[in-house]
Amino acid sequence: MEEDRIDYERRLEMLRELREMGVDPYPHKYPVSHTIKEVVERGDEMMGEEVAVAGRLQSLRIHGGLTFGDIKEDGYRVQGFFKKDVLGPEKYIFLKKFVGRGDFIWVKGEVTRTKKGELSVLAKEFAILSKALYGLPHEWFGVENVEVRYRKRYLDLMLNPEVFELFRKRALALREIRRFLCDRGFLEMETPVLQPVYGGANAKPFKTHVNAIGRDYYLRISPELYLKRLLVGGYTKVFELSKNFRNEDIDTRHNPEFTMLEIYQAYADYEDMMRLTEELIVHVAREVYGTTEVTFRGEVVDLTPPFRRIRMWDALREVGANPESVSDEELQRMLEERGIELPGGYSRGLALAKLFEDEWEEKLIQPTFVMDYPQETTPLCKPHRSEPGLVERFELYIGGLEVANGYSELNDPLLQEALFREQAARRKMGDVEAHQYDADFVEALRWGMPPAGGVGIGIDRLIMVLSGKDSIKEVILYPMLAPRG
Repeated sequence: MEEDRIDYERRLEMLRELREMGVDPYPHKYPVSHTIKEVVERGDEMMGEEVAVAGRLQSLRIHGGLTFGDIKEDGYRVQGFFKKDVLGPEKYIFLKKFVGRGDFIWVKGEVTRTKKGELSVLAKEFAILSKALYGLPHEWFGVENVEVRYRKRYLDLMLNPEVFELFRKRALALREIRRFLCDRGFLEMETPVLQPVYGGANAKPFKTHVNAIGRDYYLRISPELYLKRLLVGGYTKVFELSKNFRNEDIDTRHNPEFTMLEIYQAYADYEDMMRLTEELIVHVAREVYGTTEVTFRGEVVDLTPPFRRIRMWDALREVGANPESVSDEELQRMLEERGIELPGGYSRGLALAKLFEDEWEEKLIQPTFVMDYPQETTPLCKPHRSEPGLVERFELYIGGLEVANGYSELNDPLLQEALFREQAARRKMGDVEAHQYDADFVEALRWGMPPAGGVGIGIDRLIMVLSGKDSIKEVILYPMLAPRG
């Protein structure tokens, strides 16, 4: 816009003038005595106390010999109060000419309240810390264009306080997750992002090439197999908060780069991991969001424990697909009616799982553990101890979203090898998301891995639910977007 171009040129001219005057518009440092948060929280007890604060000037209102400006830092705001008879004519003229909305400024003065009762710092000194070359959009309009908000998240954070608060709470949620697990004896570990063999999920990877060794590697789709190697090595409780990468669709539920929490505990099973998952989510909801009742996609979701549990077989019976009696022909017909395909060929267990997802996933609004999946759904899970053909696996659904996935972990090296070979056969038949054969992991299991339970929790989806946002892009600071043009 022409108006924006003119303002930019005007600010460039200010820079030139400041430098000619010997004023550095981007100084290295100024002494700050208090954060704005401290001033706001202590309020009246600081009356008359001299402070030096700094932040972005969000607004500026000039009334003759008085000027008022809102200064923001870390989501907190205090008013800068500038009086001509306190600063002196020369400094006050400088203020009116060279200080503008969007600048980072430093103010030193006394904490006071104006006649209207506004908490303020009466400036005795001030300085420009960073001259902004773009003028801020009017704060009361914020940034509403969705694409602009995602592409220029700094503006979104700067002008939309609710977005700033959302990501502050996301950071606090990660801190509470770590605290919760560390208090229970878990160790946070780091595993490779670049992997020669990817595994731990059914997904398409991103591929790259390592020049130093002349070999293709993959961005991890999951840290699972490396964390389980740590159990082989002797650790009993480990977790990782990691960035994972899957070359999949970009939509309201998926982003190719996402955050996952994976937890593994020796001498535990999927029952233990369900309890741990439930306790962890309730802890974060209470400690960070202050409630176990949230509104997500227009539905009130009650996170009060215990969460509901259903067996997948029982859920399928409710939609007329009795797993014990439905024929393969009938199953295939039901898949065709729903437009569901099975890459790599028909598999009864996979067909039943796909049918469950299609019929039930979006209906599971209240927190629900779905238990006991067909064996074909994962090659990394222990067979069910009392139900042939099933595995001890659960998925947690909240608000119609799959939020967590956990198992009693498979530690039989011979069965693991056989299941990996079955997956390799499916890959040859066109299932590009089937697991690769990981010979090194099988070898690790031959050394012995203790019985264990594990769970992966999708952090982005959990934050969606807790913050009531219906798109994953709203809770990822820099979501992946198609390039312009």
